[in-house]
Amino acid sequence: MLEFVEFILNPEKLSFSFFVLFTLVLLFHYWWFFSRVAWGKDRFNRADNPQPVSVVICAKNEYENLKKNMPLILDQDYPSYEVILVNDFSEDDSYFLLKSFEEKHPHFKVVNLRENVNFFAGKKLALAVGIKSARHDTVVLTDADCRPSGRYWLQAMSAGFTGGKELVLAYGGYRKEPGLLNRIICYDTVTIAMQYLGAAMAGAPYMGVGRNLAYKRSLFFKAGGFASHYQINSGDDDLFVNKVAKSKNTAVILSVESFTWSEAKKSFVSWFKQKKRHMSTGAYYKKRDKFRLGLFAFSHTFFYLALAAFLVLANHPELLYAALGLIFLKVVSLGVLHYYVGKRLDEKKLFLYSPIFDVIFAFLNPVFAISNLFFRKNKWK
Repeated sequence: MLEFVEFILNPEKLSFSFFVLFTLVLLFHYWWFFSRVAWGKDRFNRADNPQPVSVVICAKNEYENLKKNMPLILDQDYPSYEVILVNDFSEDDSYFLLKSFEEKHPHFKVVNLRENVNFFAGKKLALAVGIKSARHDTVVLTDADCRPSGRYWLQAMSAGFTGGKELVLAYGGYRKEPGLLNRIICYDTVTIAMQYLGAAMAGAPYMGVGRNLAYKRSLFFKAGGFASHYQINSGDDDLFVNKVAKSKNTAVILSVESFTWSEAKKSFVSWFKQKKRHMSTGAYYKKRDKFRLGLFAFSHTFFYLALAAFLVLANHPELLYAALGLIFLKVVSLGVLHYYVGKRLDEKKLFLYSPIFDVIFAFLNPVFAISNLFFRKNKWK
């Protein structure tokens, strides 16, 4: 008992112990979850008789994005599919553009919501209408500002529906452009993908992104659609996945053919608002998911705080050398994982920024989280 009291009263040893604890938590997440995205098996095998699918897209004042991205979605190398575009009370010229697409492509269907009467928050009403309008049980979702990686996107996504799988998660990245903000956004997107795709591959799925997601229409109806979280502006993707995803009904596709690419935000302010919206739904996750994600986020920030405290208080060389060894192990582990995940997700240079960006996000993510405590209102998208 006396030794324990002496230990508690020793600031150097106490700060070192916390530093070790937070390091071990991070290393566990790196090698148990993140490593699966780096080296996990790819499920993409083209089926001889692929099942018909319905692609559902919601758009609100997305004329330019629809003009750029719809041609590739409508020209997929896939034997039987339809594309349903829900035009959610757009006030630009989307109606006329979509009308021209509809005249040229018999597998394209437009659903126009002509009145701005949306009792769901965000785009959930539009998305629910699109899913209910689908003719096929397999529904593939993306956004109007997303572009598939190629003509085999639907083949890759549908390949996940084997062995009774009802839900398929895939990567939705951002196009690489010059500038620091773009690198930060791409790094953040890859890191988040390492978390949710790695967790799903480890049998603990908790979220997906609406930019690139597929599930059974029957699963949507069985879960009651978005009724359990209709009052929340965001969450048509991650809250729905958090509710219905299980280890046995969820698949992950990691082939490059399955990727979609979006245009990243051009200003820090717009990206800040987007991040706030994305993070606002975390409070509604299942308790086990909130605990694990919270533990990781807490450890990420307090790893650096505990390290700083220990370095200020350090008096024993052996503890200092041990701390340096753990720092080296963490930096190398994360760098190696970012390198291999980056190669797989076509983000090859991001590992170069890993040590710097890891520090930045250790203190930037709490800012996003705290800001949501004071202002949670979000727009349609």
